Amino acid sequence: MAGSATTQHDSPRIGVLALQGDFREHRRVLAELGAVTVAVRRSSELDEIDGLVIPGGESTVMDKLSRSFGLSEPLKQKIAEGLPVYGTCAGLIMLSREILDGAEGQQSLGGLDIAVRRNAFGSQLDSFETDLDIPALGEHPLHAVFIRAPVVESVGEGVSVLAALEDGRVVAVEQGNLLGTSFHPEVTSDHRFHDYFLQKVRGHIHA
Repeated sequence: MAGSATTQHDSPRIGVLALQGDFREHRRVLAELGAVTVAVRRSSELDEIDGLVIPGGESTVMDKLSRSFGLSEPLKQKIAEGLPVYGTCAGLIMLSREILDGAEGQQSLGGLDIAVRRNAFGSQLDSFETDLDIPALGEHPLHAVFIRAPVVESVGEGVSVLAALEDGRVVAVEQGNLLGTSFHPEVTSDHRFHDYFLQKVRGHIHA
């Protein structure tokens, strides 16, 4: 693909937004899966990557830092151009069209036609783990860790729901080149979601 940061014989170069949050854990998992990782803190680094992960953390802080570092508008442009992006927890909030309970002045990057609610399950003391059936990842359930997690309250017509809790609350979505999960797959030993994202990146590279 013209303009790709990699070649057919190289490993994909995956940026991890490294302004705040658990970006190191994502870089470790991606490296274990054979990707070259780049810590993204400047807009110029967006031109060096084939895909981007937005990690968990504090969505309000991430939003403010992305704007103060001059990353917000370039990120929106890259998303609009089709860059594969995977957002986990706070990253899911950043990719959402609407934040139903956002802090005053809080903005998102958009891209996913969803509305989310922050901290939908309570405080960090209310963190929990559960097994999810995710057909896109195979027949075996995925063990998911929820830490101050958001929930997807509504989805647009172009959004595919990849996983929901037993009560029906949506916790994983996909739309075009974008992925989002309420939970943190980077803190478990099951790396199928990151592998699924890398498959999406490789498909984009060779499209």
